[in-house]
Amino acid sequence: MSNQDEYSDDELNAIRQRRYSDLQRAAVEEQRQNESKRQFEAQKQAALKLILTPEARQRLTNIRMVKPEFADQIEVQLIQLAQTGRVKVPISDDELKQALSRLQSQRKDISIRRA
Repeated sequence: MSNQDEYSDDELNAIRQRRYSDLQRAAVEEQRQNESKRQFEAQKQAALKLILTPEARQRLTNIRMVKPEFADQIEVQLIQLAQTGRVKVPISDDELKQALSRLQSQRKDISIRRA
């Protein structure tokens, strides 16, 4: 006996309807999350326009192309520092380069050596 023989048409329709409803809810939730991410990104970019000079923003964009996670971390740190008044705004390209070099020197390099 196959699965279709075990279910009546009404039961199959009910199952299909539940599955369709679940898919619709998931699509709506995903759309909400995407909109929320888009709004957050727009707010972050607006804040960075106030915090960084155009040259510094360009440098951060270049970093994002190579190391997107690192660029995200830098952006969040810059926004937090500016909000707390711990940095002079706007941050120039030279100041950003200095900060990046300090951060880079703090990162530990891991190398594997064969014996």
